[in-house]
Amino acid sequence: MTLFRERLYAAPWLFVACALIMPATLAVFWPINVTVGIVLAIVLYGLIVAALVGFAPVLEVTETHFRAGRADIEREYIGEVEAFTGTAAALERGQRLDGRAWLLLRGSLPIVKVPITDDADPVPYWIVSTRKPNELASVLNNRA
Repeated sequence: MTLFRERLYAAPWLFVACALIMPATLAVFWPINVTVGIVLAIVLYGLIVAALVGFAPVLEVTETHFRAGRADIEREYIGEVEAFTGTAAALERGQRLDGRAWLLLRGSLPIVKVPITDDADPVPYWIVSTRKPNELASVLNNRA
């Protein structure tokens, strides 16, 4: 049973920036064939958007596991999770960051710090971006 699920889509400005592929494609194909240039520009932009959406990492919490992108851990090995926003989040991503931490960061989104209590795991904690830091921390801390 899924207790929390969130897909971390790319920031809207990235979709706009990727639209620059269209005039670039038109500039290359305009002298050759305008119709081919227009079709290729639209197709290339569509492929880029599909890749940005399709490969967006997923955060998922079930009763037994927490999955963040490609990483997966059993919830029994998770300590007390903390949510950070604003300046506190920036400090956790920067000055306070342990080089051994596992990161799933997306721009300036708030984060949660997920301590790993497994002695066999060399990673001390995960830093995971989320649009709902308090909700994710609450779900991870609630061990029924």
